[in-house]
Amino acid sequence: MDNYGILSLIPPLLAIVLAWRTKEVILSLFIGVFAGAMLMADYNPLVGFMETLDKYMLGSLSDSWNAGIIVFLLAMGAMIGVINKAGGVWAIGEYVARKAHSVKNTQFATWLMGIFIFFDDYANTLIVGNTMRPITDKMKISREKLSFIVDLTAAAVSSIVPISTWIAFEVGVIRDGLNAIGVEQSAYTTFVQTIPYRFYSIFALIFALILIYTARDFGPMYKAEKRARLTGRVIRENSTPMVSKELEAIGKPEGRSFNIFDSFLPIFAVILVTIYGLWYNGGGTSPDKTIWQAFGDADASIVLLWSSFAGILVGGLLALIKRILSISEIMESIIDGAKSMLIACMILLLAWSIGGITEDLGTANYLVSVLAGSIPPFLVPVLLYIISGFIAFTIGSSWGTVAIVMPLAIPLGFSIGVPLLPTIAAVLTAAVMGDHCSPISDTTIMSSTASAVDHIDHVSTQLPYVLTVGAVALLIGFLPAGFGVSWYFLLPLGVIALYLIVRSVGKSVKEEDLLIS
Repeated sequence: MDNYGILSLIPPLLAIVLAWRTKEVILSLFIGVFAGAMLMADYNPLVGFMETLDKYMLGSLSDSWNAGIIVFLLAMGAMIGVINKAGGVWAIGEYVARKAHSVKNTQFATWLMGIFIFFDDYANTLIVGNTMRPITDKMKISREKLSFIVDLTAAAVSSIVPISTWIAFEVGVIRDGLNAIGVEQSAYTTFVQTIPYRFYSIFALIFALILIYTARDFGPMYKAEKRARLTGRVIRENSTPMVSKELEAIGKPEGRSFNIFDSFLPIFAVILVTIYGLWYNGGGTSPDKTIWQAFGDADASIVLLWSSFAGILVGGLLALIKRILSISEIMESIIDGAKSMLIACMILLLAWSIGGITEDLGTANYLVSVLAGSIPPFLVPVLLYIISGFIAFTIGSSWGTVAIVMPLAIPLGFSIGVPLLPTIAAVLTAAVMGDHCSPISDTTIMSSTASAVDHIDHVSTQLPYVLTVGAVALLIGFLPAGFGVSWYFLLPLGVIALYLIVRSVGKSVKEEDLLIS
């Protein structure tokens, strides 16, 4: 791999800047990939263009994991299309609307569902966003707020629970780092021990609860919530929601329709098949393997395919048996649902492509080499947190960030006597933070898609919140942790700080307060 130095920053930064300025995410990503491919081709635009298409875009699809995620995304859209066509989402909305008599309860239900679907961030995002969207619309909650809660809970939960699709990856990179320094201890045990030090992930989940129960917001999110509450417009005027109008327009069908139980059956099928599939695919039938080990060893892309098609099958058969939809109507709803995910699939493909080009250019390695020079020991967790967050922001991949930084972080921390747990946790949780900030992140894109909100609106309203939580995690979490302060003291202090920030900076978005103003 050639050393492109500072030039390696051009593709991700160009894509990010163009996405912010033009609000055309697909074009911006394509230009970013093309710019990088042209660098790799000695500035030859023709060769760069060809390699953009075949080496990077087609190459991204040739990866079985990426291809599986694309099919999973289309299949989840198809399943939601069937549930919609049969009136299922309408039924869920009506049921929860009767139970959730306030904005607060509805937002909390969204947050709680995000916590419950802990086993995979992709499944979490698509199920919670699509299920809760009609309900939050009825309660005049902005799509920006919905996508924020959906995005926040997905990776933050999946990355810290002991049973999820993240386990194999995170435990694997920890194991490699421990082997590099000659330390013989369980990588899984080390992973579990780092959980209390995942300051950003933990604070982010609590921060959302503080916003919900104080009914306060600030920055662009406050404006979005005020617009939704006063005018009923849950999305910004002239915005471009990340889902097709065909899927959004479907309401209650004439005659028979799904009831609340019918509506959740396909979703339950997805959850059950995912949990069983992770156990089975990971070798859970072996008597010497625990369920945690099986979950960690499973190929999540394959399991998610099983679960998404199980959801389609259950939803389609149920609609057919109850004579709600004909076979032709079921197929039509499947196609409409899959079509709704087309834009997201295109952006995901280009996001993976730009990840490939930044890897070939050595972007992340360049950033680490520049920023990780001579470091005072107590600042190691802080600087690794900053470096990892920035890399995740620029390349849009939390896993890619961890894979590159962790092999450097563990030996670095060990060599100068820094506590390993906060050092490891800093990389893992900062990758989630940077991912939340990045407009080219796959989970951020999926959150926009599932919530049917303009992607740039989602990123711009979420960014101040992520930076707020990230700053608290940095100053109250990793800075004192570098001196050896225990998480027992740091977690409560961080929660208090977040509460005080919301109380002092946030404005009330209660409807009665807005009407008075």
